[in-house]
Amino acid sequence: MSRACSNQDPAGRQRRTYVAFLRGINVGGKNLVAMAKLAAMFESIGCGAVRTYIQSGNVIFEAAAGLAERVPRAINRAIYERAGLEIPVVVRASEALAKIVRGNPFLARGADPKTLHIAFLGQPVSPARAAALDERRSPPDEIVVRGGEVFLRLPNGVARTRFTNAYLDATLGTVSTLRSASTVDKLCELCRDSTVAAAPPG
Repeated sequence: MSRACSNQDPAGRQRRTYVAFLRGINVGGKNLVAMAKLAAMFESIGCGAVRTYIQSGNVIFEAAAGLAERVPRAINRAIYERAGLEIPVVVRASEALAKIVRGNPFLARGADPKTLHIAFLGQPVSPARAAALDERRSPPDEIVVRGGEVFLRLPNGVARTRFTNAYLDATLGTVSTLRSASTVDKLCELCRDSTVAAAPPG
């Protein structure tokens, strides 16, 4: 779902492309939220060029920086009011997302991209919090924390890892939402498409 817009909001503030990651939407037949309704929630708070990707809660949108900062709380509240669901929401600017993909430490080691996942955190964590993660918890899985992201290599798949959202949340003291590296790659591609479409003719 998309809606055309300029790269400025009505007040003339510059808008950028962002991605919102919602945790637990439409996974395993639970927390069902129609993507069209989800997109409408983003539009209702002032976001533009809203698009969703697959059914698991990935939303690309444009907004001024101030609005983007308010999106996690506003969308969390909107979903609760409409569906009675408590859904964590994490937002990343498209430029930041591209840097996260390029900086995946496991790619640099030659890992199979199909085994890679990224957990996006609600806020960056301290080195002390990151050090509290037990790397021996889920062999042969590997885990690396960098700022607001947790990079995971899961050779046996996400369904078998013990590095769950519940474990990450409790240990790191913030919310987390997990995506496969392939999904994040696709979202970066869609963000680039949005940027090109919004660019003024040269």
